[in-house]
Amino acid sequence: MEIAKDLRDFLMTRRAKITPDQVGLVSGARRRVPGLRREEVAILAGVSTEYYVQIERGQVAGVSDEILHSIATALQLDDVETTHLFDLARAATRHAVKRPGRSRSVRQPVPEGLQALIDTMVAAPAIVQNGHLDIVAANALGRALYSEVFERATGTPNLARFIFLDDRAEETFPDWEKAADDSVALLHVEAARVPYSKAVTGLVGDLATRSDAFRTRWAAHDVIAHRRGTKRFHHPAIGELTLRFEGLDVLSSAGLTLIGYTAESGSPSQEALQLLASWAATEADREGEPHVRSE
Repeated sequence: MEIAKDLRDFLMTRRAKITPDQVGLVSGARRRVPGLRREEVAILAGVSTEYYVQIERGQVAGVSDEILHSIATALQLDDVETTHLFDLARAATRHAVKRPGRSRSVRQPVPEGLQALIDTMVAAPAIVQNGHLDIVAANALGRALYSEVFERATGTPNLARFIFLDDRAEETFPDWEKAADDSVALLHVEAARVPYSKAVTGLVGDLATRSDAFRTRWAAHDVIAHRRGTKRFHHPAIGELTLRFEGLDVLSSAGLTLIGYTAESGSPSQEALQLLASWAATEADREGEPHVRSE
């Protein structure tokens, strides 16, 4: 990854989102740039304009955490964006002192016992994904919920590849625009966390080459944390489900996230989830595999 460029573009896109009025500055009659100017960010952060320009260009060697926090405050960054800024700054500093090829790999093994753990979640779909959105483990209901992603993958299923390159994605994820936004935002987080990883750079490069929708979103430099929320699915055999999800970091293996899904009690989606369990059991019987029981 071009860390200096990523840092510059991230700060520029954040500046563009903040108006002078939001931070108590006089906007003036004529402005050539959207959002804040560099000199306005520098004033808010308590640094000279020249120093802020240097930081925005990716020249961050020796920049203190206090100054980075001041810039984050000036730009009204949330916790995820602030962490991303620090990751980019650290990556830019590391790049200045060692070769990119020595960066650690993002390919983390699934910890022993994690598969057994999610297999006990017989009434809740669960998957484990890594930072570049490979699904590296799933329980029976999770595999059933993501059956289209698994069946149409060559090798390890990857959610970003499915969302941007598979013509079934918009049917599988009815809220496709949000799914697309979220997947790119998560990839930006991972790209800063483990810069120069071949897995990440290869995926981003491939998607940028093949998908206009991906390129547009990548240029926005948005970042998120996949912690909790709701997601809509359309299953070819069951129909539509709206499920709540919780994302939990796997502390024994950095970069892995366990995501579990539940349905609201008494809702049509709970009934659909029970049907999905029955469908998964039927499919498992056909293939001679262990299956989940329907509640």
